[in-house]
Amino acid sequence: MKFIKSILGWLDDRSGFSDVVMPMLRHVVPDSARWWYVFGSATLCAFAVQVISGIALATTYVPGGEAAYESLLYITNEAPLGNLLRGMHYYGATAMVVLAIIHMTQVFLHAAYKYPRELNWMSGVVLLFVVLGMSFTGQLLRWDANGVWSVTVAAEMAGRAPLVGPAIAHAILGGETVGGSTLTRFFAIHVFVLPGLIFAGIGLHLWLVLRHGISEMPKVTEPVDPATYKEEYEARLEKTGVPFWPIAAWRDTVFSVAVMALIVGCALFFGPPALGTSPDPSDINANPMPDWYFWWYFAILSMLPPQLETFVILGLPVVGLLGLIVVPMLSNKGDRAPSRRPWAVGTVVFGFTALVVLTIYGYKKPWSPDFGVKPLPASVIASSDPAVVHGAELVHQKGCMYCHEIDGFGGHRGPVLSDIGQRLTQPELIIRINNGGYNMPSFAASLTAAELADMVTFLETRNGAVVGKKTIASGNRVSK
Repeated sequence: MKFIKSILGWLDDRSGFSDVVMPMLRHVVPDSARWWYVFGSATLCAFAVQVISGIALATTYVPGGEAAYESLLYITNEAPLGNLLRGMHYYGATAMVVLAIIHMTQVFLHAAYKYPRELNWMSGVVLLFVVLGMSFTGQLLRWDANGVWSVTVAAEMAGRAPLVGPAIAHAILGGETVGGSTLTRFFAIHVFVLPGLIFAGIGLHLWLVLRHGISEMPKVTEPVDPATYKEEYEARLEKTGVPFWPIAAWRDTVFSVAVMALIVGCALFFGPPALGTSPDPSDINANPMPDWYFWWYFAILSMLPPQLETFVILGLPVVGLLGLIVVPMLSNKGDRAPSRRPWAVGTVVFGFTALVVLTIYGYKKPWSPDFGVKPLPASVIASSDPAVVHGAELVHQKGCMYCHEIDGFGGHRGPVLSDIGQRLTQPELIIRINNGGYNMPSFAASLTAAELADMVTFLETRNGAVVGKKTIASGNRVSK
């Protein structure tokens, strides 16, 4: 023990660890900084999980063409602890996003962005957007069909920017199409550029916390006055302040350990996200979908009229970033207590409700074709007539059920066809199938006269009948 102590003493004397680091750990914080204040350190802990698991994965991952997909299969199925590490990296990213949003919501509710902590808030906003960028770039590194098509869609969105759009799209893809250069570029951004920005942002954020201290729990009797706040804050710290380490840090430690345990537990019990099929540019039956924390944005874009898409695609992220950054510029003094700021509480409630509703809508994605639908079972066809049976097969083979639901089976993009036999006559069905309609292709060139007749015969049997325990109610919706 004496030998170990002598080595540690030598290192401490040469490095100055005790003189530099320990005073920072023992900085005085308000005694009221309790469980509400653990989310920032937990976010940092989740980032540490990302760094460690990411380095481990990078030792085996091959960021180049088809080898990337094969290396992920190897990591998932054969490499020691590979499946666990992939799961930890995925759920660690989820934890980072969730905890960062909770932390910023708490700061907003408690108005901790007011004087003198305006830069704390601004650096946190930038960090949140960089974290979201990390999550997006990581999706392509799976190098499956969903990741490749998602980046293709993102490049198309960026390409809409006036003047610089094509250059941005070319920079994203590393060429004209998604390929090995795209993967290499995203790997470099995901592994080097964005983590470097996060390290720098965390360093700045922690320095600002040490400089200005941790804000106290807001009180109605203590509004912020820039002229006197610092003196009043220091006076309150002298009376009720406690050292962060070891007195206040135990809550952060307990919560961070719980977050780590949850990440590992999810990785063990649920595993990493399943890899889709390998990317195939000729496969158009792809339904690209971002990770769940982007579903709300996915849903917003789906509901936009075409003439507004470009403005929202390009403007919403910029407006969101600038809108959050200017919050302390609009109000950096006055009341901090939520009870005196009902507009802030209303903003959080409205934002959370909208986020949940849009996320659920994005998950269900009723606007998107369902390429995984199965053929209609015999119980739904409910006929032995060869023409009806063949017509039901054609409805599936020709992709009608990707968008249309029949008696509970199929997609949800188009109108329900369960009672189409009541709503449209035979000539109207023929015209609709041949000519198509809004968002519906024409089938005149892909159906023979006999196939068209069988398909119409089957659709004429759809009259809102009872199927099992589910009743398909007839309606008067007009097919598009």
